[in-house]
Amino acid sequence: MANAPTQAARHIPASRYLRCEGRELHYTEWGDADAPALIMWHGLARTGRDFDELAQALADDYRIICPDTIGRGLSQWSPDPVAEYRLEFYALLARALLDGLGLEQVRWVGTSMGGATGMYAAATTLRDRVSHLVVNDIGPSLPQPAIDRILAYAGNPPAFDTVTELETWLRAAYKPYGWQSDEQWRRMAETSMRRLPDGRFTAHYDPAIVGQFRHHPADYERWAEYDTLRMPLLLLRGANSDLLLPEIADAMTRRGPCAHRIDFPDCGHAPALNVAPQIDAVRHFLATPAATAAAVAR
Repeated sequence: MANAPTQAARHIPASRYLRCEGRELHYTEWGDADAPALIMWHGLARTGRDFDELAQALADDYRIICPDTIGRGLSQWSPDPVAEYRLEFYALLARALLDGLGLEQVRWVGTSMGGATGMYAAATTLRDRVSHLVVNDIGPSLPQPAIDRILAYAGNPPAFDTVTELETWLRAAYKPYGWQSDEQWRRMAETSMRRLPDGRFTAHYDPAIVGQFRHHPADYERWAEYDTLRMPLLLLRGANSDLLLPEIADAMTRRGPCAHRIDFPDCGHAPALNVAPQIDAVRHFLATPAATAAAVAR
């Protein structure tokens, strides 16, 4: 194609915006517009830029869409947080995003909340539209101690005088992600920060997002939806994860789509998907024909 992007261009994200369910979503887009579509959906208090390494690695093969969920990054904050910071609304946003981009079917990679959103959407608003589902370190049920830990760091994000201080805090809060280079930690700080009116820096999300756990305490209890899934599902787990317990992961390999499970050493919740073994596992799964991948999982 004469107008196809060069290889170098495919590896540089384009910043775009789209109105979905009456809210403006920001997303980065990688790859060739004519390539198979791949959604990468981030975790609770993060942004789509967490997938930069994975997106760069896969940009030659897919059109990759990395949205900032409402209330995070450059997407609009919800004027109705109780109603909209929840999986049901995120699944509506996902459908609106696909419809707005003209994507009939997609592959999906979701970390933590993004994995829960993928599972729920694939069972409801995107039924039969997700061909391959990668769920990174989350299951259809969450242990309360892990929720309490998340609320402790995400519910009241601290503010700092300098970006360097914010980066130091991020390194501690997200240490379970596993190894990241100094450059990657710096990018995490610079792509997920906002300046407060007093000039200090804090994490770039609406603190009201954690109200999901108070107002919708059963929002992450989703075995009923999980058991209806039939697409091939790759379940990734940090070996030290406190959010995806081994017994829940085991059950996910026996129930519903009968997930194929891979545990990664030297990380907890959640693997950053930025190193070769993790990237290669995702690449291989996404490239496997759906019928073959489903047969392997079973």
